[in-house]
Amino acid sequence: MRKLLAAVFLLFLSCTEEKVQPELVQNIANEEIPAHESWNSKIIFTDEGNLKAVLFTDHLKKFEMQKLTFLDGVKIDFYDKQEKVASRLTSLKGKVDDITRDMYAIDSVVAVNDSGTVLRTNELMWRNKDQKIITDKFVSIKSSKEVIEGYGLESDQGLHNYVIFKVTYSATLSKNNNK
Repeated sequence: MRKLLAAVFLLFLSCTEEKVQPELVQNIANEEIPAHESWNSKIIFTDEGNLKAVLFTDHLKKFEMQKLTFLDGVKIDFYDKQEKVASRLTSLKGKVDDITRDMYAIDSVVAVNDSGTVLRTNELMWRNKDQKIITDKFVSIKSSKEVIEGYGLESDQGLHNYVIFKVTYSATLSKNNNK
């Protein structure tokens, strides 16, 4: 009988074993964790069925609470009305405001249009509502006709119509001096 009681007692102990709770990490706030994350992504932007832009990024992190998407290794092709690449923008980092759809290119920003005009800066914003490129940072633009440097810029996304607000350097290039 003792053996039977001992066996029932052991069986009872094994059935009432304390449940193990997983350890919770307390030092990470919810807003610091991306809701979505992807690598080597390609995102296509259209408007009423017309191709507007294609974004390539090495790493994308979307934060729902902040309504922001962070990008590492950015390349964007902007398309004209004939759906041909009108300009290409590259940067080391980027950020997208998920509410306004404005995009910020950050660090080593280079934009080149289909005519060979090259814009260089450290930071700029593509404003979605009017599809303009703007910055208040130092910019350098080199085209087949001129080199302009200064602070502050507003341009169409094709880099065909641009204004630099505080010009610090300007030179007209001749055909022989186009280096």
